[in-house]
Amino acid sequence: MAEKKRTPIAVWIIMILIMGGLLGFGTGGFTSGISRIGTAGDKEISVASYQSALNEQLRSLDAQVGSRVTFQQAQAIGLDRSVLAQVVTQRTLDNEAAELGVSVGDTRVRDEVLSNPAFQSLSGSFDRTVYSNALRNVGLSEAAYETSIRDELSRTLLQGAVVGGIPAAPVYAETVTAFLGETRDIETAPVTAAILTTPVPGPTDTDLQAFYDENPDMFTAPEARQITYAMLTPAMLADKVTIDDAQVQDLYDQRIDTFSQPERRLVERLVFGTVEEADAALARLTAEELDFDALVTERGLSLSDVDLGDVAIEDLGTAGEAVFAASAGDVVGPQDTNLGPALFRVNAVLAAEETTFEEAAPELRDELATDQARRVIQADAETINDLIAGGATLEDLAERTELELQTIDYTAGSTEGPAAYEAFRTAATAATEGAYPELVDLDDGGIFALRLDSVTPPAVQPLEDVRARLEDAWRAAAEKTAVLEQAQAIANDVASDTDLSALALTPTPSANLTRGSFVADTPEGFMRTVFEMAPGETRVLPTEAGAIIVRLNEVKPADLASERLTAQAADITSQASAGIAQDVFDAFAEAVRARTDVTIDQAAVNAVNAQMQ
Repeated sequence: MAEKKRTPIAVWIIMILIMGGLLGFGTGGFTSGISRIGTAGDKEISVASYQSALNEQLRSLDAQVGSRVTFQQAQAIGLDRSVLAQVVTQRTLDNEAAELGVSVGDTRVRDEVLSNPAFQSLSGSFDRTVYSNALRNVGLSEAAYETSIRDELSRTLLQGAVVGGIPAAPVYAETVTAFLGETRDIETAPVTAAILTTPVPGPTDTDLQAFYDENPDMFTAPEARQITYAMLTPAMLADKVTIDDAQVQDLYDQRIDTFSQPERRLVERLVFGTVEEADAALARLTAEELDFDALVTERGLSLSDVDLGDVAIEDLGTAGEAVFAASAGDVVGPQDTNLGPALFRVNAVLAAEETTFEEAAPELRDELATDQARRVIQADAETINDLIAGGATLEDLAERTELELQTIDYTAGSTEGPAAYEAFRTAATAATEGAYPELVDLDDGGIFALRLDSVTPPAVQPLEDVRARLEDAWRAAAEKTAVLEQAQAIANDVASDTDLSALALTPTPSANLTRGSFVADTPEGFMRTVFEMAPGETRVLPTEAGAIIVRLNEVKPADLASERLTAQAADITSQASAGIAQDVFDAFAEAVRARTDVTIDQAAVNAVNAQMQ
């Protein structure tokens, strides 16, 4: 039986307890005199149910977008109206269940209350005091809460009665499974320009003009934005910064561990419970009964479990001397460790590395200079901002500060110079003519400000200006056409039993392909084409490299008795039945809503919405 998706009462009350969103109701807030927002037949639509549903949907929306959504934003997309319709529909169904005499007994309600973890003591048993206090804290009486449980369970019974007779859909499932489970056996053979026996002749002026006219997008220059900018980066200022030798020495001393690396080893360690076990394992290794990898696997471990990585001699304790005396590939042990006797395998010997102060000094000096330049720039940024606020132009800034003035014809594809910075590209794209310049930070500590001087719209470049590129494009297109024609000529002679390798082709067979299979180096929509073909048929399809010949060798119907397709059919049946059941219940709920007298107190709804702001 498919049931309409709902939030169980236990989850509902826990959400209320956690959110505490209803504390304002019935406890002196502006809604202290409001308990309902309307009626559906003889059933009240409570303030609590509406606000609880709002909170639940807001949390769901937060999870979907990955950030906090305000109630105003939710209202803008109609969330409050959707929730109100949902709550009203639920209460019309509650009213329908009551009119039909559908209900549950006190025992069922009692079981729901007792099983709710929100009402249990630390020992895990139901606690009457906890129950009473929890409901009182959210402004609910025991009778009101238990009535809500009864309504929820009754509504579930009503839903079950409506959709319980929905039949399964085996024919639909078998049809879909048969369609998806079909497979194809094919052969493919690429065809490239290497197959052409004569070169493609060069284009005439008429050919070039026709190609130029037919492909204007290929020769259209993008929009160009003429920009003037003033920029200062740490690299531009670094040469003007003085760094003392003492500063360089101090930084070298701070990083001495980086510049003075002792001899190290790449080591794996396999620990045993006793020395006897370790000795026995070593004996087996020595006798070549198995290797170290197999020994690790035999112990139920993986190599990552025993890998110590890059270690110094002091990292290995008392085993260090023996391990460092071994060569790469040796197994050493047993050696005592804090985990027990162990065998060590040495995977590599890493020689000591020493970088002298003289060798490291240039790089360290550059780093210190760049860092100092970055601090100078950030210190000057406030002054530059004041100049901009006072009306200084970019030219003024270049004269009165370290900023350097330049221009650029910026396009969407620009990546050189200042356009190497994402912040510059963003600002250049968003700039408008006449806009006031702003100082923008760069990710390397630099700063810039820019001005949009003019915009040159996209335009087709004159033929003579793009002639070389035009000729190359024409030749590529002509060669591709020639390859396709040659491939088609070959395909015309291919029968169902033709050996493709005899046609100077390199065929590749592919068997049991489904509609969702992927075949490398084939064009988009390749599998769709394959499943349109008849057995023995051969087709030619264009590719980036030229063309591909494909022959369909065999069509295999789906094996509906296979375990995979049987499971798939069952899943499709379940999904289809659930979908039909949901549609039926939705139609039933809509019909109930249409014949139920519903009244909504809009002022009360507005009051709840205002509380959510």
